[in-house]
Amino acid sequence: MSYLLVSPCRNESDYMRLTLDSVVAQTVPPDLWVIVDDGSTDETPAILQDYASRYSFIQIVTRENRGHRSVGPGVIEAFYHGYDAIDVNQFDFVCKFDLDLELPAKYFETLIQRMNDNPRIGTCSGKAYFRDKKTGNLISEKCGDEMSVGMTKFYRRTCFEEIGGFIRQVMWDGIDCHKCRQLGWIAVSWDEPDLNFIHLRPMGSSQQGIFTGRMRHGFGQYFMGTGLLYMMASSVFRMIHPPYIVGGLAMLWGYLKSLFQRQPRFDDALLVSFIRYYQMQCLLKGKSTATEALNAQQEKVWNENHS
Repeated sequence: MSYLLVSPCRNESDYMRLTLDSVVAQTVPPDLWVIVDDGSTDETPAILQDYASRYSFIQIVTRENRGHRSVGPGVIEAFYHGYDAIDVNQFDFVCKFDLDLELPAKYFETLIQRMNDNPRIGTCSGKAYFRDKKTGNLISEKCGDEMSVGMTKFYRRTCFEEIGGFIRQVMWDGIDCHKCRQLGWIAVSWDEPDLNFIHLRPMGSSQQGIFTGRMRHGFGQYFMGTGLLYMMASSVFRMIHPPYIVGGLAMLWGYLKSLFQRQPRFDDALLVSFIRYYQMQCLLKGKSTATEALNAQQEKVWNENHS
């Protein structure tokens, strides 16, 4: 089964050698790895050229320097700059993949096997951990089992096409999984040794700091259509995990600030209604039970679309 990696990157010289080496060392390497250099000004271009000269499956695409790092829509614009440049129909799987990760050797082999075993799995991933700067211990980023994580979105290509790909806004990596469930696909991640990876830049961080990253996540939840009650519960959950208290407060403030300012929201009314129903079921039943029930309910939708 063939798979494609597409990696938007900008000024990743601090991390990227670990990522490049861990992909090269995969038991099942990618058939093609398109790396989009989004206007890097550090040593990134030289490092990419070095690896591309040694590994034929690495292809470099360069974008003009816009002058700054752009998260959310900017990352997805860079992803599509690479994705649209090739014939994706030759691949069974496609992965949006960041250049600040360190993977176990059987990562992609295991994901492909899981998807082959269950044709309803549309997107999946392992779990992200980051290394504590003081103790050196690995700490989970606490990503839910009902999502594939944004830094390594591994998709069955047919599912990716059915959901319409990624939207070009901050919460692209949450909306996609909800859209999968709406169409009867399963989105999932597993916390297992062969799938756990190190995120060299912790989730929710930002070039301007953790607080800014968490506020941005709060805006993303607002944009996606998340209800206030669910957002408050999610913020409390984040308060008891690093960065303690302030991370959850920043998320809630980002949401409330967007609400008070009446910022634009996601305009797919049916999907927003679906998301809010699911979130309410999570509050009432617990996320694991609610997800299992919804996946069972949506199986008929998947069967109708793939009979």
